[in-house]
Amino acid sequence: MARTPAVTALLDRQRRRESTARTYARSFPIVPVRAAGMVIEGADGRKYLDCLSGAGTLALGHNHPVVTEAIRRVLDSGAPLHVLDLGTFEKDAFTTELLETLPPGLAAGCKIHFCGPAGTDAVEAALKLTRIATGRDNVLAFTGAYHGMTAGALAVSSNVDVRATLGPSALEVSRLPYPYAYRCPFGIGGDMGAETGARYVETLLTDSHSGLLPPAAMILEAVQGEGGAIPAPDDWLREMRRLTTEHGIPLVVDEVQTGVGRTGAFWAVEHSGITPDVMVLSKAIGGSLPLAVIVYREELDGWAPGAHTGTFRGNQLAMAAGTATLRQVRADGLAARADEVGARLLRDLRALRERHPCLGDVRGRGLMIGLEVVDPHGEADALGARPPAPDLALEIRRQCLERGLIVELGGRRDTVVRLLPPLIITDEQVEAVLARLADAVGAAERAGLPA
Repeated sequence: MARTPAVTALLDRQRRRESTARTYARSFPIVPVRAAGMVIEGADGRKYLDCLSGAGTLALGHNHPVVTEAIRRVLDSGAPLHVLDLGTFEKDAFTTELLETLPPGLAAGCKIHFCGPAGTDAVEAALKLTRIATGRDNVLAFTGAYHGMTAGALAVSSNVDVRATLGPSALEVSRLPYPYAYRCPFGIGGDMGAETGARYVETLLTDSHSGLLPPAAMILEAVQGEGGAIPAPDDWLREMRRLTTEHGIPLVVDEVQTGVGRTGAFWAVEHSGITPDVMVLSKAIGGSLPLAVIVYREELDGWAPGAHTGTFRGNQLAMAAGTATLRQVRADGLAARADEVGARLLRDLRALRERHPCLGDVRGRGLMIGLEVVDPHGEADALGARPPAPDLALEIRRQCLERGLIVELGGRRDTVVRLLPPLIITDEQVEAVLARLADAVGAAERAGLPA
């Protein structure tokens, strides 16, 4: 990909100055200078279709007029931009709009706590809240989970390579199997695999010799994001809700990436009809700016003032942008639009899989879609799943970028090509995404990698 000398110099400076822990800058060696909707323009004049959307943050895409107008209104008003957690009109408008979107069973009697600006801090708050409320320490978490990079959030996440750098955690975590039909941990797959996993959880909770201490919480994602765009079956989620209710375990659902219409419902829990005890929210709720909250049942509100604080809890610009985003997603029916477009993408991508056996599985919900890349010549397991092909996945991502399409990888060994387009994606852009992705997969296969 040709670069101007200025762009090359800038990228080289940042590579030298920034830490080795940086991520997206490695994957996408571009310098964005303008953006609108789904389109990013680089400093070299090239335009890209953005199917990353700030890792799912940009429900309305880049620089949506209602968002920029809300930010401009606050800036022009002269209101203080930093107010800690003081009461403001922007916060009041945001909480009012947020409550309008929540599952009625939670909205009817809940508390909202503003956390530090990132979703990982909201996860920390949820873990702290439930441990204080129950007086217990153990937390139930799932294989494939991702909840953030701070100590507690990382402890309940599952990526062994990342967690190994943390060392032993003060948080005691019991790991449970998440329903992953393509690579079923029980070698069963389908509905039976999910049912077996639910039965295993029930056995742990009811067997006096299971070794499981009474948990402070169960934390899960209704659709695993970084884990590879894996939707949990609705019946399985209902079973987790039943079991946690019967055993007095607060159920925490991490909706950081799945929320605000992403999965085809405003909140992913709505597909199954469950009502969590705690919902963890961030990303899209800030309308592109940093904002994170937890919403929880009032009965859990037993922590003392100052039990969880943060200097930047009162981000006025993010609250204004978030209010505008929540309102626009509701007014335009964008959750239903995500459901419709997502179904179309899944249909066409599954047809693409039939032509390219390196795509082992295509799955997702709404506009949260994953294509699992495999070695089609490798030996299949009992369910027909072939070995992961990380080099080929990297090449597909590179070929996509060459064609002006930004996608990211996730899942086991980073072999899942993930699509997270904004909810405002047009029909024409859907066609362009499909065409560029199909072309990239074909080009990656022809590059001579193990395909």
